[in-house]
Amino acid sequence: MTSERFSECLLHIRWTPINIASALQCELSWIEALEAGNEEIPTGFATWLETLAQAHEALPPPPTYRGRRA
Repeated sequence: MTSERFSECLLHIRWTPINIASALQCELSWIEALEAGNEEIPTGFATWLETLAQAHEALPPPPTYRGRRA
């Protein structure tokens, strides 16, 4: 996985680097290094992230609820 695809996956999942670091309970600096291309993205991690991103791409939020208010 390239650093560019890593960033795209985060966008599809709607996660910031802080969110994914929290989910993985890892250092934010490692996530930032992955995003910048300064660290290689481990294969298992890339597979997991790609699977999540593909699910979010295939199942976007329904537009029916946009602008709803209580």
